[in-house]
Amino acid sequence: MKTASVLDKGSQCQILRAFLSFTAITIGLFAGRVHANFDQSVEEALKVGGGQIKFNLRYRFENANTKGTTKKTGNASTVRLRLGYLTPSFAGFKGFGEWEANQDVGENDYASSRNGTLRKTQFDVIQDPQDSELNQLWISYAGIPNTEIKVGRQRIKFDNDRFIGNVGWRQLEQTYDSVLITNQSLTDTTIRMGYLNQVKTIVSTTDDMDSPIFNLAYDGFNAGKLIGYAYLLDYNDSALYGRSSQTYGARFKGSMPITEGLTALYTAEYAWQKDYEHNPRAFEVGYYNLSAGVSAFGVTAQIAMEQLDGQDGQGFSTPLGTNHAFQGWADLFLATPTAGIRDIYGTLSTKVMGIKMMGVYHNFEDDTGNTDFGEEYDFLVVKKFGKHYTVLAKYAHFNSDKSALFGGPDTQKLWLQVSMSF
Repeated sequence: MKTASVLDKGSQCQILRAFLSFTAITIGLFAGRVHANFDQSVEEALKVGGGQIKFNLRYRFENANTKGTTKKTGNASTVRLRLGYLTPSFAGFKGFGEWEANQDVGENDYASSRNGTLRKTQFDVIQDPQDSELNQLWISYAGIPNTEIKVGRQRIKFDNDRFIGNVGWRQLEQTYDSVLITNQSLTDTTIRMGYLNQVKTIVSTTDDMDSPIFNLAYDGFNAGKLIGYAYLLDYNDSALYGRSSQTYGARFKGSMPITEGLTALYTAEYAWQKDYEHNPRAFEVGYYNLSAGVSAFGVTAQIAMEQLDGQDGQGFSTPLGTNHAFQGWADLFLATPTAGIRDIYGTLSTKVMGIKMMGVYHNFEDDTGNTDFGEEYDFLVVKKFGKHYTVLAKYAHFNSDKSALFGGPDTQKLWLQVSMSF
């Protein structure tokens, strides 16, 4: 049995190689800023036929290490490429097509839901399978005043991505075969309504559904933005019937200056969810999201509580959300435990010499607060170089409460990432 605090020699060597490569690329980016004309030349070269070639290249090393299981430490070194073309606008119409591919680089020892049933099941799971796919293919029409209609496979991100998102953290993102209408005819108001027919998932599989979605945002208050939403998700595959749900909610998020240099931050959100269409189970569960914080002298501190209720073996679900961004980066709670989950967490972030730094502490309990699930420490460092280059280092450490009903193992995850986007 391995521990989450000690890596085997193979993992240490892989992390060292990834770190050296990461460092060399970072130094190259620092040095490369003296060649600013290069970026401008590339930008001009990608303007073709009145439109724009879109190019994104991202290298990532990920290490996943769990305690108390028979799994070996997972190590994934992958490169993700996106290549697309955005057409010029003609009579209100515009189109975009994008291909996406993820490729292993060197020796990789990890399982994903795509390769795990065939090989490497002895390793920890990292959900970045080697695959290629049509990521986006859509056409939009903006000939109606204050309105855009977009049809086809597209990226959709609502609010903070908690309920509808693209899971942009993973190498293969989540996109939607859908119709989406955005209207801004009313002052300070954005209405988005759509219909989802299919979901292209982060492991390049397709989920069929018949799902109307609605989101209304009003930004006319001095204190913040008020949002109301309704998401009616109906999955057509019998294996996924349990994900079908209807969710209705409201969210208010804003900030207000207290004194010169000191700003108050706050969020309040509530949602209610029940079974819908094909779901064979009857349930009603709630969602709560409350946060408060301050920002001063370049430092932001926040404390928050997010709770997803559970009832009779059914937890509040967010199957289309960017769930990695919530409940800790170690991804122990991508699916809500049947007893629900209460996440009380604090965040501290700042930026020094253009380097963003963030630390997060999570304490996890069931929705009653009577059962401890564990705690997690997350750390992030990000540096952008101009408009096109970003380097990132990220770490998550989850400590399980051994007496908890939830049987999640102690888990450590480490990421080193470099990206280039034009």
